[in-house]
Amino acid sequence: MARTVSDFIWTRLHDWGVKRVYGYPGDGIGGLIAALQRREDDLEFVQVRHEEAASLMASGETRFTGEVGVCIATSGPGAVHLLNGLYDARLDHRPVVAIVGQQARSAMGSHYQQDLDLQSLFKDVAGAYVETASVPAQVPHLIDRAFRIAIAERRVTCVILPNDLQLEEMVEPSQEHGMTHSGVGIELSPVVPAATALQRAADVLNAGEKVAILVGAGAIKATDAVLATAEKLKAGIAKALLGKAAVPDDVSFCTGSIGLLGTKASWDLMQGCDTLLMIGSGFPYTEFLPKPGQARGVQIDIDAGMLGLRYPMEVNLIGDAAATLEALLPLLKPKTADDWRATIEANVSDGWQEVADSAMVEASPINPQRVASELSERLPERCIVTADSGTTTVWYARHLRFRRGMMGSVSGTLATMGCAIPYAVAAKFAHPDRPAIALVGDGAMQMNGITELVTIAKYWKRWADPRLVIMVLNNRELAYVTWEERIQAGDPKWPASQELPDLPYAEIAKLMGLSGRRVEDPEQVGPAWDEALASDRPFVLDMVTDPNVPPLPPHITFAQARGLAGALAAGDPDAGSVIANTARSLLGTLLPTQKR
Repeated sequence: MARTVSDFIWTRLHDWGVKRVYGYPGDGIGGLIAALQRREDDLEFVQVRHEEAASLMASGETRFTGEVGVCIATSGPGAVHLLNGLYDARLDHRPVVAIVGQQARSAMGSHYQQDLDLQSLFKDVAGAYVETASVPAQVPHLIDRAFRIAIAERRVTCVILPNDLQLEEMVEPSQEHGMTHSGVGIELSPVVPAATALQRAADVLNAGEKVAILVGAGAIKATDAVLATAEKLKAGIAKALLGKAAVPDDVSFCTGSIGLLGTKASWDLMQGCDTLLMIGSGFPYTEFLPKPGQARGVQIDIDAGMLGLRYPMEVNLIGDAAATLEALLPLLKPKTADDWRATIEANVSDGWQEVADSAMVEASPINPQRVASELSERLPERCIVTADSGTTTVWYARHLRFRRGMMGSVSGTLATMGCAIPYAVAAKFAHPDRPAIALVGDGAMQMNGITELVTIAKYWKRWADPRLVIMVLNNRELAYVTWEERIQAGDPKWPASQELPDLPYAEIAKLMGLSGRRVEDPEQVGPAWDEALASDRPFVLDMVTDPNVPPLPPHITFAQARGLAGALAAGDPDAGSVIANTARSLLGTLLPTQKR
């Protein structure tokens, strides 16, 4: 049998180190699917329920491996469905290659069935590189450039393949004029700033007396260098959401998450510092950073476009986080800022106590903070935790105490719903020997989570460690949006838009051959986690929680307080519960549980 263009493509992807591809079949990729069947021994095809899940899984895989994620979709609607997950990857600087089918070349431009202008469709999300193949000899350099750009620039790229071209016999480029020859591979070296730039950064940091460090996803592989830098500078370390795993939460001077979902210790760190060192973070909410002029600043980022974007830094260093910090460390003078460090550590200790106390505050029926707090005490070694967008993100950020070796992620910049389960599935394929936990709101579960339970049921027996726990925060409401409306807009909850059906998520899982449990008693939260984490198969925890427990920011502004008061005065249907829960939550941060 002659080797087709499709055969060549899968061989090339394998040569680039690809181990699996997430997707859904269709006639627009018929040739590619047939050829992939002939390669199933060394390339795994993961069949999802919807192409959006395929691109979200590709985004998830690259978060937990650092390698390129690959997804595939058919022409027309399949291509359109990829967009959300691709934007998720693009905005969080994750390398993903999308392979997309197209109608036959002879039909393009004729208003044929599923004939869309895919070049225009993908030109924003895959703006770094999107090309349509027209002849076999063109395919090698399209694939190679797509991968090389995705890796080097941490971007989404896309190769579009007409379905008739997929079936043609592969013809390598000739030596004629107009041909080009490409190959596989790219060697990346850590980027380190020049010595003069490093010295300028050191001068700023050495001059500071109260140094704060903010780390993001770019610092994930620089843990030791970050800690060594913080020790020399006697600095506290706050973490942007995507940097949660960059520094373990058992470090006494790690203040935890920052921002609306963050801690008071991080807020105090930023308000009290006179010097800011930002490492690998594009944290957008500048109201949680020092006021301009309050602190001198140094930033390290591999992407020049992210430098000096959130705070007026004095020194902007283009470089790899770990390599740059290691080059900077010898230039830093050890500080003796014992009072500053002592204040940070006291705030961190108080903050963890407040978190523990707030988790035990009474709610109806279950306080969602307790769900996260009970999990935190039970997190398995080397686990991978994903959280969906919503109140689950808040409790993930504040309550889970990550240790070394753990990984976690959320949809940071796009903040899409429906990401946690696809991320967790990708984590299990990439690391089948590690337990994974997905924290999902009932909105996201109804949006796409239930359908991807089918994917889990199809594949879980392949995983060396079958533990994949999906916790559904079942509050029968789009609670985070409700709170945004109350606090930001001053509008009362509108049940028609906010309330959700109460579905039996655990029972649905059991119908698919998985395990599950519904929990309505606060005292059963811990035992339910124990059962789920000991299960011999994926497990769905249906946690029935109170939607009116407030995800209060670490610092409440007058405008926020006025918005909430206005919403309640305007006739919020849950006003009584909101007032009671808010009062209990605020009291819980002031009085330890054992004294109430």
